[in-house]
Amino acid sequence: MYPRKINESVFAVGAVDWDRTLFDALIPLPYGTTYNSYLVQGSEKTVLIDTVDPAKISVLKRNLNSLNIDHIDYIVSNHAEQDHSGSIPEILDLFPMAKLLTGKKGQDMLLPLLDIAPAKIQVVEDRETLSLGDKTLQFIFAPWVHWPETMFSYLVEEQLLFSCDLFGAHLASSELYASKNEHTIQEAKRYYAEIMMPYGTRVAKHLETLKDFKIDTIAPSHGPVYDQPEQILSAYHEWVAGDLKNEVVIIYVTMHGSTEELVFRLTDELVKRNISVTPLNTVTASLGDLALSLVDAKTVILGSPAYLMGAHPNLVYAAYLVNTLKPRTQNIGIIGSFGWGNKMVNQLTDMLKDLTAEYLPPVLVKGQPRQEDNDQIKALADRIQELHRT
Repeated sequence: MYPRKINESVFAVGAVDWDRTLFDALIPLPYGTTYNSYLVQGSEKTVLIDTVDPAKISVLKRNLNSLNIDHIDYIVSNHAEQDHSGSIPEILDLFPMAKLLTGKKGQDMLLPLLDIAPAKIQVVEDRETLSLGDKTLQFIFAPWVHWPETMFSYLVEEQLLFSCDLFGAHLASSELYASKNEHTIQEAKRYYAEIMMPYGTRVAKHLETLKDFKIDTIAPSHGPVYDQPEQILSAYHEWVAGDLKNEVVIIYVTMHGSTEELVFRLTDELVKRNISVTPLNTVTASLGDLALSLVDAKTVILGSPAYLMGAHPNLVYAAYLVNTLKPRTQNIGIIGSFGWGNKMVNQLTDMLKDLTAEYLPPVLVKGQPRQEDNDQIKALADRIQELHRT
């Protein structure tokens, strides 16, 4: 993608990765992704905000060359992860007079990750400013969104926030601006669920910090630029601290149909009670689907057949992910079937120890669910309805 002008001083010079389908060997990318890098030209100094994944260094070089950039004074590393920092060594080779700006924690992480001479790094402090002549760049430390060294860069005169991974979206697009892409907010929510949700309390604090800054534009490290920043800011406030919805997510796997029958019966009972339900079969649902469903749901149900007396490995994996993602869900239930014995409830409860949620009475049936098992399912649905009213 060619470089695109955000304003007279700022250009998007990063790369669109249309074909990438998996991130961190874990996260599905249904719409590809971008590695955003931004060039800021002041009257005296030129700054590059982050770089790109090493696989796309040729795109970054081509974009800089097309702008006839013959010098860069500073490279800012807002985040040390390699999809942002991995091309820094090559850019430093191209512009040997440039200094690399990052915080002390950023320095401590970049040095072992990349082949950079320590003398190239200039450590900045929280709220420190850098004059570019007619422009001023300010650094805002933002630890744990989503690594400990993360920071934002704020272009004061343009009221433009370079937010790094915060507000990002894995979304390849030919459109520069979020307002031009109908998928942006949904993919930003997916990104929040997969990357930011475990740090929700930290994110909330940084959202409060940003209230002190007038922001006309947000330029994240992945996805489109927010030309209407209130849209993503209000969405984040809702995801982090808004009311949970009248929704139940049922994450399940079935081997011979017994657990699936329980899931279908519970789904029917909840729908009768005007409760929204999302059943997710772990055989077909992606990690992104699972994470996205957890953001708003007030209740999560895990369904599994017994497998060597424990939960099925798919559900063990799912429970690990739920615990790791730390959704705000208030209620957790366990349903399932077994043939000759099980220890699923204790196993799954132990795996979800980091969640602060009420545990509902489990529903476990021996063999195929029978008509008399409906009483347990109805009682569980009644309890969920009661809890969703409070």
